[in-house]
Amino acid sequence: MAAPTAKLKSELQELWLVALGAVPGAWIRWQADNDLVVNVVGAAILGLLLGLPFRPRRQLLIGVGFCGALTTFSSWMVDCVKLIASGDWLPALGLIALTLGFGLGAATAGFLIGQQIKRSRPAQSPPSAQHSQE
Repeated sequence: MAAPTAKLKSELQELWLVALGAVPGAWIRWQADNDLVVNVVGAAILGLLLGLPFRPRRQLLIGVGFCGALTTFSSWMVDCVKLIASGDWLPALGLIALTLGFGLGAATAGFLIGQQIKRSRPAQSPPSAQHSQE
């Protein structure tokens, strides 16, 4: 019975990290009220996380929680559909192109910055390797 309890505790800790990141992400999304901006900012942050060394807790807190609550694919699509439904094809295509272009650019820039940060930090050996050298 100990294994399910440990697994549940671990899953609750992970859920807590996602929730902790989601609250500020959702609040910023609500205040910004601009799909293009929040999606581009979220893409940059996720790109940065991708460029940095993988840390599961950081991914849950910032990637899944914060960026998941901050960014909005569905609202972006609804905005495009509204434009198309009103006959504004050119603005709809412009919104799609801008969001994709700026989003890909921001994700790439974030990734490259993360890679630069990763390269500038000295490599750390795992804690078990440090203890075995003592």
